[in-house]
Amino acid sequence: MLYHSTRSKEITADSARAVLQGLAPDGGLFVPGTLPAVDVSACLRESTQEMAARLLRAFLPDIPDMEALVRRAYAGKFRSGELTPTVSVGGFTVTELFRGPTSAFKDIALCMLPQLLTRAREVAGMEEEILILTATSGDTGKAALCGFQDVPGVKICVFYPHGGVSKIQRAQMVTQPGSNVAVFAIRGNFDDAQAGVKEIFSACRNGKLPGSETVLSSANSINIGRLVPQITYYFKTYRDLLDRGTIQMGQEVSFTVPTGNFGNILAGYLAKRLGLPVGKLVCASNANNVLTDFLRTGTYDRRRPLHKTLSPSMDILVSSNLERLLYFLSGEVQVRAWMGALQETGAYTLPEETLSKLQAEFWGGFCDDARAKATIRRVWETHGYLLDTHTATAWAVAEDYVNATGDRRPMAVLATASPYKFPAAVLDALGLPPASDDFEAMAALHRATGIEIPENLAAVAALPERHTGIIDRAEMLQCVQQLSNTRRI
Repeated sequence: MLYHSTRSKEITADSARAVLQGLAPDGGLFVPGTLPAVDVSACLRESTQEMAARLLRAFLPDIPDMEALVRRAYAGKFRSGELTPTVSVGGFTVTELFRGPTSAFKDIALCMLPQLLTRAREVAGMEEEILILTATSGDTGKAALCGFQDVPGVKICVFYPHGGVSKIQRAQMVTQPGSNVAVFAIRGNFDDAQAGVKEIFSACRNGKLPGSETVLSSANSINIGRLVPQITYYFKTYRDLLDRGTIQMGQEVSFTVPTGNFGNILAGYLAKRLGLPVGKLVCASNANNVLTDFLRTGTYDRRRPLHKTLSPSMDILVSSNLERLLYFLSGEVQVRAWMGALQETGAYTLPEETLSKLQAEFWGGFCDDARAKATIRRVWETHGYLLDTHTATAWAVAEDYVNATGDRRPMAVLATASPYKFPAAVLDALGLPPASDDFEAMAALHRATGIEIPENLAAVAALPERHTGIIDRAEMLQCVQQLSNTRRI
């Protein structure tokens, strides 16, 4: 399958090369020339891992042995072979995407990406070392570090905003073992880290780091190999609802997704384009509501303060994967112009025709910290279900959507993280006394709710900190170059 850049159809790569490169040389994102055909009915009859293999084969046909890669990616790493269980809570279905090795939804893709990347490297006959660059607003970093730990021929460097992730998220990253991993805090916010990574890619020639034979790639959802595995849990949720008799085949299901970089919800759009009966895709933001404004007005404007919130993985003003959606709606000429305007002026506005297409598929809403905390408490007291801060945002926006539109199609809320990743905030939301630190907050939350603490989070407190560097954005390239020149860390 031939992929090309969202900004130029002249820049192409087969699906294996698209995964290896991560970002297109012109700064665009790789998209397939045509979306593949998928037998939706057959897919919905398969096990979760068979379903994942079918979808991955469709999008990445140049990477062989997909069934074996899927088994290696997921076997024994999740609480069950179902990967993403669903539960009925109140009037919604909650898809639990946090049952993997780092307790966040990123595990679904970042257990898979190392398998895809190393097999693509073999297919391409590549002998050069690959260096994975990743900017994270909290969850991608740990999931990527865990997935790529000690993978032969690969190094990984993660950048996160200093003071911009939860203490548990930071602890997960800075304690990460492995001879091929590095982690740095950036003085700034996630957008600074993400922009710095893109600048390093822009400085490359033929995908190689300046002054080095090291090939760069990405574990962010700008990499098509990160995005495609996420389509699976939309199919899985739909199948669960079929199996329960909640819906009949062909009945539409809407999804509410807590959204920062737009990759998670874009996977739902791709599922719909493949033929899955998806209704409305509801985009839930926190106080950084740039996407809500965009979906309602057609103007994307990042010229606003970035708020630090209780849902830090959504503290983003430049949503990179939105570029892929705009390509599917309008084509590369318009995307090139809009991305140029965003870089030069900080804003762009869609024409009315494109906005109508966008609003036909998506609905946007946001929820501030106070309402998120109130939602956590209300859902716990009413239904006995404990939400994390990001999922609480989605729950509140899902309620807003139903109340505003009267749409009674079944609604699935994607639960993106364990509440134990943000224990102090959840403890406060329940009206319980504050704890001395996040690890004591985890223990207090367990005592109050009886909900099991994930083993991977409980163990972090006893691990030594290995990665404590704090740098400026201007130092990122230098750090990456130094990393590429070391044999192992």
